[in-house]
Amino acid sequence: MRFAVRQSESLSTELLFAVGLLLGLAMAPTLVSYANADPQALWQAGGATALFIAGCGTAGYATRRNLSGLARVSFWALLALIMFGVAMIFINIPGGSLAYSVLGLVIFPGLTMFYFQRLRHSTDLDSAPLIAASTFLDALNVLLFFLRIFSRNNK
Repeated sequence: MRFAVRQSESLSTELLFAVGLLLGLAMAPTLVSYANADPQALWQAGGATALFIAGCGTAGYATRRNLSGLARVSFWALLALIMFGVAMIFINIPGGSLAYSVLGLVIFPGLTMFYFQRLRHSTDLDSAPLIAASTFLDALNVLLFFLRIFSRNNK
């Protein structure tokens, strides 16, 4: 994305739309599966994601304190979460999926608030596609964490 931004504004916007389209197409079977198996979990996860992103976004946009330190900690915590997820592929950890989702929901507020703060302070249009892509990926991950949590409660 950074390469596309340096090349041209229209290329970065087209890349942003392409990534959104491809992620949407990739996520569609999962969301249809949840809609058929447990539509209430899908509604709950969607509503919780909207409230989560709105709350974190508002907090990040409104705060005057520099959140770059929080973003750095959140980034390293996200890398640790990814390693935990890879370990869970090979090791059966009781309650690991729930712990993974809860930890993700603890990590992503820092990143979301940081991106919204960047949005507030950014005067450069070149950074808009990067911020949009980052925020979109945060919202998508939060939705998946909530889906995992809410579908567990209905089993």
